[in-house]
Order: sequence, then C-alpha cells, then structure tokens
Amino acid sequence: MIKLSVNVNKVATLRNARGGSVPSVVEAATVAIDAGAAGITVHPRADARHITFEDVDDVARLLARLEGRIEYNIEGDPRPDLLDLVRRVRPDQCTLVPVAPGEVTSQAGWPADTPADWFREVVRDLQSHGVRVSIFVDATEAAVEWAASMGGDRVELYTEPYARQFAQGPAAAAASFHTYARAAGRAHELGLGVNAGHDLDLDNLVLFRALPHLAEVSIGHALVSRAIFVGLARTVREYVTVLEGDGG
Repeated sequence: MIKLSVNVNKVATLRNARGGSVPSVVEAATVAIDAGAAGITVHPRADARHITFEDVDDVARLLARLEGRIEYNIEGDPRPDLLDLVRRVRPDQCTLVPVAPGEVTSQAGWPADTPADWFREVVRDLQSHGVRVSIFVDATEAAVEWAASMGGDRVELYTEPYARQFAQGPAAAAASFHTYARAAGRAHELGLGVNAGHDLDLDNLVLFRALPHLAEVSIGHALVSRAIFVGLARTVREYVTVLEGDGG
C-alpha cells in the first residue's frame, strides 16, 4: 500500500502567524497518526517561517514513543545546520530538496549541474547515520539517473507539473501521468524507491495512485487546507482511503 506522510508545515505557519503555541504541531501529528497516517513530514527552512528546530525535536519525541510504527521524514536543503539536525535526530528519511532564493515553496528538482562530489558526500554522510536519503527530482529519466549516481536510496518526484496538467483535463492528465510512470520505472530499474509530492490532492491522487512502484506520498498544503473546513482527522482518513484505492 502507498504510505501517506502528512506534512505539518502549514500548521506551524498558522501558529507562527499569531505567535505562541496554538495550533500545536505535535497535536496535529498525533491526530494525523490516529487517523491512519503512516508518516510525518517536516521542512525546517532557514528562516523558520513554519517548522522550527524545536518542532523537529518535539515531533521526534512523539514518534519515539510509538517505537518505529510511524516514519519521520525531515526534508530540506543540505545546509550545515539542517544536516547537523538530521544527524542528531536521525529520522527514518531525509529528503534533500533544493531551495531557490526568495521562493515561497519548492519550484523544481535538483539541477544536473549540482556539484557531484559534494552532494555524494552529503548522501553518504546521512546514510552513515542510519538515515534513508530521498532526492527531490523532476520527473525525467535523466534526473532519476542523476539521483542514482549520487547514491540516493529513493527519489521524490516533484508533482506540481502533474497537478497543473491534471487541472487541464483528462488528456493532459494522462499524458503527464505517463511521463511520471516512465520516470518511476527508470527509478525502479536503478534500484531506487519512489516517493512523490507537491500539489497532490484528493482529486488528482485518484489517477496518480496508479503510478508504478510508488511507495509514499507527502502531502501538506491541500490536506491542511481541506482540514480547515472538515477537520484534520476526517481529511487524513479521506486521503488514506484514496491511496488504498477505495475513493474517487
């Protein structure tokens, strides 16, 4: 079954808009887990505009009490403080994501001109601390091959282009899906696991859940946005149902 990792960044965004501790990131993670999420994702950015390092530790303590039943995924750019945090916390997975100056959210996968020796060393170092490494890439065979050459364990396919095409109608959605299927197939051939994330929602997941070899999706913005109106537990259950193939 495809695992749902709930990204709780937007809960922290709302909290930080007012200050204080409400809404609680740990409470959101707890509700998501109780509703069937298989993992929790956080992305502590350098400017701490949503998830803070304190949040990362708080969620780590929550998940430690669950004795490995729920996976912890820390994503972010491999800057020194983020890498130190990952080495200390030792999540199940670290997703390495490029960050462009001034971006609101992720815009693309890693470019092929990323310094190879530096990136390979980052990957090896995290793996030496028992952390599975997923590399955020565009859905092309060339990008997947680059990630494999960097020594990653998985790729996370950047799905905003798919979401945009899905919104254009069935023909565009099908064409985009086939592009992603080719990338996923190539990843599998190279021994990489396949994750996906960015702008996936209850509608476009109905098609995307059929992606070959898909192990995990990380979803935050659409999930938390719907939860504002119908509740977080219900929304997580809806996503789990879709990923199980029973919705849509």
